[in-house]
Amino acid sequence: MLDLIIRGGTVFDGAGSPRRRADVGVRAGRVVRVAESVTEPAAETVDATGLWVAPGFVDIHTHYDVEVEIAPGLTESTRHGVTSVVMGNCSLSLTVGAPQDLADIFLRVENIPGPLVRRWLSETAGWSGPDEYFEHLAALPLGPNVAALLGHSALRASVMGLERSLREFATPRELERMEDLAATAFEAGALGISVDMVPWHMMSGKFAGRTVPSQHAGFTEYARLAELCRRHDRVFQVTPNPQKPWTIFWILWLAMGAFRSPLRVTILTALDAVHNRWLWRLFPICLFVFNRILGCNIRFQTLTEPFTMRADGPLTPLFEEFPAGVMLNDLAASDARKALWRNPRFRAQFRHEWLHHPFRTFHRDLSLMTVIGAPDPSLVGKHFALLAERRCSDPLDLFMDLLRDYDVDLRWEATGANDRPGPRRALLSHPHILPGFTDAGAHVRNIGYYDGPLTLLKDAVQSGFMTPERAISRCTGEAAAWFRLDAGLLKEGSRANIILLDPARLMDPPAEPLEIEDPLLDGARRMVKRQHPDLVRRVFVNGTLLKPVPTLEAAARLRRSRPDDSPEPSPFAEYWDAFLVKHRDPRNIFLHCVGVALFYTPLAAVLFGSSPWWLALLPLSQLAGLLGHALFERSPIDPFDAVFTLRASWALNKMFVLVLAGRYLAQADRAAARLEKWRASRRAPRRAREAVLA
Repeated sequence: MLDLIIRGGTVFDGAGSPRRRADVGVRAGRVVRVAESVTEPAAETVDATGLWVAPGFVDIHTHYDVEVEIAPGLTESTRHGVTSVVMGNCSLSLTVGAPQDLADIFLRVENIPGPLVRRWLSETAGWSGPDEYFEHLAALPLGPNVAALLGHSALRASVMGLERSLREFATPRELERMEDLAATAFEAGALGISVDMVPWHMMSGKFAGRTVPSQHAGFTEYARLAELCRRHDRVFQVTPNPQKPWTIFWILWLAMGAFRSPLRVTILTALDAVHNRWLWRLFPICLFVFNRILGCNIRFQTLTEPFTMRADGPLTPLFEEFPAGVMLNDLAASDARKALWRNPRFRAQFRHEWLHHPFRTFHRDLSLMTVIGAPDPSLVGKHFALLAERRCSDPLDLFMDLLRDYDVDLRWEATGANDRPGPRRALLSHPHILPGFTDAGAHVRNIGYYDGPLTLLKDAVQSGFMTPERAISRCTGEAAAWFRLDAGLLKEGSRANIILLDPARLMDPPAEPLEIEDPLLDGARRMVKRQHPDLVRRVFVNGTLLKPVPTLEAAARLRRSRPDDSPEPSPFAEYWDAFLVKHRDPRNIFLHCVGVALFYTPLAAVLFGSSPWWLALLPLSQLAGLLGHALFERSPIDPFDAVFTLRASWALNKMFVLVLAGRYLAQADRAAARLEKWRASRRAPRRAREAVLA
């Protein structure tokens, strides 16, 4: 007997296949039949005649980490057909770390209301490590399915202590500790690691005004975490620093896959920026070069609608990108902010930075900034430049005066990107740019993009710029497949995350954001969307913790990188560490050094004028190493390494130099000890792991 039959609907499979009329049968949370007619009895039957039946949407960029602890139903997303969410983005997560430290990291970056954070702090029981966190997450009465990244800021603060994580580079021992915790998180279910380089993501609390911990890492730290994600086939999510454009080249270097396994990197964000109208054209070019030519696996994210941000006077993320704006956001009291505005030196500083900052993401065009709420009703609906023109005053002076007089009672909005349908649709159509960047659960006073997938589907149906099949696939199966999630498809064997849509309602205009008094936030106001109630007729989901599904390719890559024959994983992020463990027997080391000599001797002979027949000795180089493993130290060897790869060549040359210097065996012993210590920690009781790893 089936649990559910959905009869007579038009089925979209989430893979982009043509729609078809079919019945859908569900048992034990899985789709067991998709056929023209399902005749088995069922506990519940739903008539879907005239409706579209599709897999639930996947929201790949949310910040629900705190909210899911208080209200795990996450109804603002599920009401719009979102049945799977990815959280832990932008280096922020609750996976590890002291609760108060995590609250100070989250509160200001994502503009999460204080009541929600304080409520979480008062109710949290805490967890001792990533494994316990994911066990806790799986035990929550989740509404949608939830998948989580490990936030680098949380990881860094946990290992280094919050204060040091905000001002120093990590030591080698601390980097190893980060890798150990990250590997444990991967095993427990983390999708990958998120890092953040955006310099206006600020702390609250004791260290208010400093940038979050992930900002203070060196490139070596980013690289080691990226390599760990590469080895475990996990996602590396990153936000580049727009004030240092060269950081994008660091990220692209980390993602490089021409001579190694590509790293799955998702980057924020591909937008048609108002302040730079040609910038959006670079994203397709960049993706073609790096994904098609250089073998990367990069996915940018873009928003499905205009990126409009609302602000309460001077309290807005838009002001965090210049120092005078940071000073305003640092002050909790309205009187203190008003006093700052009365300081001529501060006004001069604000003016200079507003007009002359060389790298900006917010356009700061007062003719594109509109008042949406004020004590003076005559201001509402007018942009600041128009108000200044009517008062015969300087627009920026007027803006500062209004912020001084009304503070947070002056509510205004500005659209910073994706306002032009043509470029926005071009970005949304690109196969390597995923619809995302909703920030659901964050910036609750500034944005409300919980209905992002529906916005894309509406635009596709109304404009015809892509088929409904592809629009649904982009927000379901395509996103889930890249993130390795068991979600996003409607076929036999898939999870029964199913939504029923009324196609007639897809012709409605886009839903406008509105403010509600949210009981979840103790009555604080929140930006939300409300599509027509008949658009999403039903949502079926059995919320659970989603763990990444390994592919055959990923499993093979992990086997090729094992340091020994043990089926257990390893803590090593770099191939060199695994190489050290596989090459410890002096006889095997000797034969590998002979192999290096046999490689360079024929090349040198030919270079200095000897017969080219010397090159016939080159295969002996590989044979010497293989003989060493066959006779003295059997271990798993990547077949590509046995012939030639850059990583193997680099490791062999490094070994040769260290052997001559008398330092190789010490490094090999340390790597082996680290591997054994890590595996011992995994065999220890959970509560004892911290002590073992310390």
